[in-house]
Amino acid sequence: MREKLEKPVAVTRSSLPPLEEYVEMLKPLWDSAWLTNMGDYHEEFRRQLMEYLKAEHLELFVNGHMALELAVQALELTGEVITTPFSFASTTHAIVRNGLTPVFCDINSYDYTLDVSLIERLITEKTSAIVPVHVYGNLCDVEAIQEIADRHHLKVIYDAAHTFGEELDGQGVAGFGDVSMFSFHATKVFHSIEGGAVSYRDLRMGERLYQLKNFGIMDSETVEYVGANGKMNEFQAAMGLCNLRHVDVEIEKRKKLAARYQERLSGVRGIRLCRRNPRVKMNYAYMPVVFDGYKKNRDQIFHELARHNIHARKYFYPCINSYACYRGRFDEHETPVAAGISRQVLTLPLYADLDPAVVDMVCDIILE
Repeated sequence: MREKLEKPVAVTRSSLPPLEEYVEMLKPLWDSAWLTNMGDYHEEFRRQLMEYLKAEHLELFVNGHMALELAVQALELTGEVITTPFSFASTTHAIVRNGLTPVFCDINSYDYTLDVSLIERLITEKTSAIVPVHVYGNLCDVEAIQEIADRHHLKVIYDAAHTFGEELDGQGVAGFGDVSMFSFHATKVFHSIEGGAVSYRDLRMGERLYQLKNFGIMDSETVEYVGANGKMNEFQAAMGLCNLRHVDVEIEKRKKLAARYQERLSGVRGIRLCRRNPRVKMNYAYMPVVFDGYKKNRDQIFHELARHNIHARKYFYPCINSYACYRGRFDEHETPVAAGISRQVLTLPLYADLDPAVVDMVCDIILE
């Protein structure tokens, strides 16, 4: 019988710079006592991120959710917003908390992003925007979505939380849509402990985002908007600057581990892996596996891995349109592909410092 691992293996683990490197970054903060409110590290981090992500313009936030919620607010949307039920809670919550109605579009079955063939039938006179999600590092069909949006005069807001540093034919993912939101949560490929950003093209959007993340304050005597406290602090920015120096090496490590999973699990009947787009420079954020007609179902495999102290994740399950908080408002049966994938998908452990032997152990347990 296979031995249970002594130390638990989580689905992900935060990458950290050398402790001495981060501590050295903190010394100037003690000297200046400027800990938040867009200090030197904040501005340097913003500048370096714009260059790395190939973004025209970028604003930093305390976390990805606040970035998305305030981006939606800044665009002054009304009525209905088309989005996906196959995402993290933040995507839909940001829409609803802005007083808008989410309209759920189903996903395709090969990379789990919005099924572009279904979008137009959901557009009504109340539709003001599309909020697609790049899932697991798989880019949406950005060209088809933009064509639809242009034809119907809709805004496009990408939830790009999973796609830090990715490119399509050499173009950074930050350049698609009207805005793109990035999350720098500790579990992501790249992080600043917590944190987020919005890339945008219209300078007026940047001014509004800056004001909204600072309570809507225009000057010392004028508060023009009902904003929020969405500011990234200097400790987050310092961590971001440190991790940015190492992120390419981290992604390369992830790539090798993902290739091992692909080698071991591809071609197995009943196991489905994501179809990769050869035009996309990937960041290998997640390792999703769909168990469709396999000899064991997703939940059985989940529990068997857990029995060996390996903790995979049912990501995303359940679909957003079946959340308890939205009970009675939406019907997951209207998005059958998303509902089906949510019951079959398991994201396997994947992070830069994961021991390749653990990858093999995960695969052995699944295949045996």
